[in-house]
Amino acid sequence: MTIASHTPKTEKKKSRRNKAVVVDEKAPLLPKSHVEESDAGFDDFNGASFSGAVFNLSTTIIGAGIMALPATLKQLGMIPGLLAIVLMALLTEKSIELLLRFTRAGKAVSYAGLMGDSFGKYGKALAQICVIVNNIGVLIVYMIIIGDVLSGTSAGGDHHSGILEGWFGVQWWTGRTFIVLLTTVAIFAPLSSFKRIDSLKFTSALSVALAVVFLVIAVGISVVKIISGGITMPRLFPAVTDLTSIFKLFTVVPVFVTAYICHYNVHSIDNELEDSSQMQGVVRAALGLCSSVYVMISFFGFLLFGDGTLDDVLANFDTNLGIPFGSVLNDAVRISYALHLMLVFPVVFYPLRLNIDGLLFSSSRPLVLSNFRFASLTVALIGVIFLGANFIPSIWDAFQFTGATAAVCIGFIFPAAITLRDRYNIATKSDKILSVILIVLAVFSNVVAIYSDAYALIKQNKTSKE
Repeated sequence: MTIASHTPKTEKKKSRRNKAVVVDEKAPLLPKSHVEESDAGFDDFNGASFSGAVFNLSTTIIGAGIMALPATLKQLGMIPGLLAIVLMALLTEKSIELLLRFTRAGKAVSYAGLMGDSFGKYGKALAQICVIVNNIGVLIVYMIIIGDVLSGTSAGGDHHSGILEGWFGVQWWTGRTFIVLLTTVAIFAPLSSFKRIDSLKFTSALSVALAVVFLVIAVGISVVKIISGGITMPRLFPAVTDLTSIFKLFTVVPVFVTAYICHYNVHSIDNELEDSSQMQGVVRAALGLCSSVYVMISFFGFLLFGDGTLDDVLANFDTNLGIPFGSVLNDAVRISYALHLMLVFPVVFYPLRLNIDGLLFSSSRPLVLSNFRFASLTVALIGVIFLGANFIPSIWDAFQFTGATAAVCIGFIFPAAITLRDRYNIATKSDKILSVILIVLAVFSNVVAIYSDAYALIKQNKTSKE
């Protein structure tokens, strides 16, 4: 995957200090002046490293979507499913390349600022609202999954014991509300209090490592079961029998979109790089790493469970694997994934707080220079997410809704619209053709996905009443 550089030669090598000349009015979310940052206590920060930026962007990408990808292979079949994962990585890279190109041309320093540069204040507000809706939905899903894994859930009718409940039995301190509250106070709140996203580079590296732990365990289980003859040949292509089954194939699109969405953090990471010309390499490295993990997890997850693969493959690790130490491996998978999500949370929370602040306090001083506003927004947003995690019953309905609406706008529709607007006359003919294709495919596939999900939900409710 290659991103073509359209940056003028004079901007080829831009240090973080040189970016101080960017006009602040385009993005009131971040301070660009080194003097301002010195006032805030940031004078010892000389710019983020390449590896730290890669880990932060990779952590933004690899979230809860990783557990839904094996189920997309159940819908599409092994071969089309794996090809779709690679294709989505290529489209994501292209959409980010377009964002970066117009960002350099317009000297924007935030996604919302870039949308405002092309479409005015309403475009800027729309981008901020989409990031807010997407990230709040995703963070609620993360918190619910962590509660399910550690404490247990009865959302599907049958009770599934969590890790702590399985180890220690039903206790007041193994209850869902207490576990989620403890995680929020002890982990989410402290990690969400950093004013620079680069401060999360070590936890991001650990979160990627935990995703790899899950991958290694899944591969190991698959190899053992292949040797023992416990795995059958998976379905290579989709089972298409009628029009309904064709429409059902499109329900995987929101999952793919959500799995790769990271555009809202690109500018934050780019702003902190000492050499911003490295950002294209950061994007390539992060997408290469994440798509490799996605392909392998999808392949071995579907190979392991076949047509029995659940929408959340993590739930498949709640059953007897039929191999020695199966229960230990089940717990290892679930613990590593719960810890992974805990470390992803602050990376996704960071742009959520910035966009809320930009929407509500656009004329105020930068957020990092106002400790009271920073602390108030952090506490209020974490509180909203905590309440949502305790009152929203179905995580996957919410997940597919955000993936089919806000996420697809952030990932594909907005970058394509900025390219078609082409305010600086830098888009090529192929860029505009691709942008039209992206918008048409995004709108069509997601309308079909929403229709299919709504139809299935209505049908399920009618069946349950009968």
